[in-house]
Amino acid sequence: MTRWEPDELGDGYEQHTIALGDDPDGEGVVEATLVRRTAPDDVRGAVIYVHGFSDYFFQKEMAEFFTERGLAFYALDLRKCGRSRREGQTGHYVSDLALYDRELEASLAIVRDETGGKPVLLSAHSTGGLILPLWLDRLNRRPGGSRGAGIAGLVLNSPWFDLQGKPWMRTGGTQAIALVAKLRPTSMMKLPFTDAYGTSLHVSGHGEWEFNTAFKPLNGFPVSYGWLTAVRRGHAQLHRGLDIGVPSLVLRSTTSWFAREWSPRVDEADAVLDVKQIARWAGCLGDAVTVVPIDKARHDVFISKAEPREAAYSAVDTWMRAHDITA
Repeated sequence: MTRWEPDELGDGYEQHTIALGDDPDGEGVVEATLVRRTAPDDVRGAVIYVHGFSDYFFQKEMAEFFTERGLAFYALDLRKCGRSRREGQTGHYVSDLALYDRELEASLAIVRDETGGKPVLLSAHSTGGLILPLWLDRLNRRPGGSRGAGIAGLVLNSPWFDLQGKPWMRTGGTQAIALVAKLRPTSMMKLPFTDAYGTSLHVSGHGEWEFNTAFKPLNGFPVSYGWLTAVRRGHAQLHRGLDIGVPSLVLRSTTSWFAREWSPRVDEADAVLDVKQIARWAGCLGDAVTVVPIDKARHDVFISKAEPREAAYSAVDTWMRAHDITA
């Protein structure tokens, strides 16, 4: 029986620690944390949400959106992220994105057990939007495929499908990063300081959201050579084409705007990823892919300003109905 404890989000939210044993990357014992929202009375299915880099689950509005539609809501803080990071561990560091398969499969088993085998909708943001398709592609190669495992569909919110920035970073730059990663995988890259996106979100800056800045720093976590190399390997796999086995919805902003300091434009654009890259690579997911650009959305479309946020939720609702994910 799964043991649940009170979560920092308060009434209606609980968490369960998933023991993962010794870290293959040599940073002690690793754990993941599954958070659940009090389930609706008539559960029609379930959702598992996975966060991005320098992030964790705190979006109660998202949980309420799905539970109002009869779906039990769960969110996973991956190993070394958010609630799951332990003292001495490098935040968000893994040497291979496939290592996350363990907590993803454990979470899926718990959710399927608690909901009586009801279908599960997966959802993810940013780096999570790369991790989940790669996992589903591997899952879909097993007997029964993704659908046989109980997966009904995939909703991606500004998924990280390629490395933003100058073209040389995607060629020679990526090779140079991989060389450093072989020698010093947990060494941090020297990147320009920016808190433009973080301050656009948090109530202490220009935003309306309250979240734990130890879990989601306003200027983000440092980026290690080893972690970025793992991400680039994931990008290469995606670009060769995946077969996730289920329909997917990809949400993104209509424009990107990169800045080191906050300005009003940061509130109405993706300040983290290149939305043209998301559009370019979305077709690599396989199966039926629906892409919906959301005007004036932030990088995380579900914590955008009210109007684009409502448009994003409306798109999800329409897509779920079209694919019979809600009755």
